[in-house]
Amino acid sequence: MSRGALPLLALVLAASCAEVPSDPPAAACTPGAYDSLVGRSLAAVTLPADLPQRVIRPGEMVTMEYRADRLTLEVDEGGTITAARCG
Repeated sequence: MSRGALPLLALVLAASCAEVPSDPPAAACTPGAYDSLVGRSLAAVTLPADLPQRVIRPGEMVTMEYRADRLTLEVDEGGTITAARCG
């Protein structure tokens, strides 16, 4: 290995350990804060635009990852919210 390659390799390895900047935090999902939505029509509900959210419809496949900042709404065939939870 040449004389200049070792310091260059050390610099590259040190840079790979740097912390990756994160996105600014979105609105937090507070457990229980959206319980009042259960029984209401999804079409009639207005949610904060900066709150990550997903809607699960009957028979729909969803991923299993948990995101504490996300509001998950389950709806029935008629579009009525049957569950509201964080994750």
